Amino acid sequence: MSPRIVFHGENAACFSENFTSHVAGVGEVAVLPDVLSTETERRIYAEAEFIVGVKFDASLPTPKKLSLFHVPGAGYDAVDLSLLPDKTVVCNCFGHDPAIAEYVFAAMLSRHVPIQAADRKLRAGEWAYWSGALDRVHGEMSGKTVGLVGFGHIGKAIARRAKAFDMGVTVANRSRVEASDLVDRSFSLDELVQFWPTADFIVVSVPLTPSTRSIVDSAAFAVMKPDAVIFNVGRGPTIDEQALFDALRDKRIGGAVIDTWYDYPSANAPMKHPSSLPFHQLDNIVMTPHMSGWTNGTIRRRQRTIADNVNLRLEGGRCINVVRDEVRRS
Repeated sequence: MSPRIVFHGENAACFSENFTSHVAGVGEVAVLPDVLSTETERRIYAEAEFIVGVKFDASLPTPKKLSLFHVPGAGYDAVDLSLLPDKTVVCNCFGHDPAIAEYVFAAMLSRHVPIQAADRKLRAGEWAYWSGALDRVHGEMSGKTVGLVGFGHIGKAIARRAKAFDMGVTVANRSRVEASDLVDRSFSLDELVQFWPTADFIVVSVPLTPSTRSIVDSAAFAVMKPDAVIFNVGRGPTIDEQALFDALRDKRIGGAVIDTWYDYPSANAPMKHPSSLPFHQLDNIVMTPHMSGWTNGTIRRRQRTIADNVNLRLEGGRCINVVRDEVRRS
């Protein structure tokens, strides 16, 4: 008898540990590699009732019994929904917002509270940042403003933490967000030229769609504060690649913290720069390898969501985070 649940690929496999303890009556779990290279692997995939994976395309066998296809993250752009059976429910999951918010604030704080630099200098006998002289003063977060491009799970998590630091919050969103305890001012995406100058820190967390590709362009950088710092924790191409490089190279903004990129490693090129442009030569950018949301807490929360949806399908209930429901044809 084939396993009813398949975790397909390295990413999905991270959520498989002790998975059966969260679901009832599903039996064995199979963990398959990204490339299904044997007939046995392809058969197991084709017979699965539940698949957890980050992609589905014509290169994979069609699982005729598939009840649930679950993406173990928010993005499902690599899943061709049209190729999945009509009876298959497709879901995604979040749970990464606390981790990404912590990442954003770690980077913000490091710019204002230079603990590591102070430690390094004091070990060498230099009393940098010592109180008592204006030329040794450092900054603080209070009174600064964070601008959020997108106000979904991530944006809301950042806004809550910003208010704990007595920061202002402005939001640019597809639909205007009402002012509240979390949001001081909001703008629609048609009003970005007014939004960009409002913030000391700008965090981009929108998904990549035709309307958000290069939503941050050269015109945006031209009207940002000269000391503004831009973050990308959404998708790389939401910030125009050349425009970002030019703004940093020419010191038109204060800096950038970039976690999502333009080029990613592959099996044939596991070591590579994340862009064809030499960002790594710039001194006003912090570069991280799409790590902001990848924590043990994220894995735990996402595994729980996946398990809950498997249980709901087994019980005939309505899943959460539905990307595509069953297709009912007349």
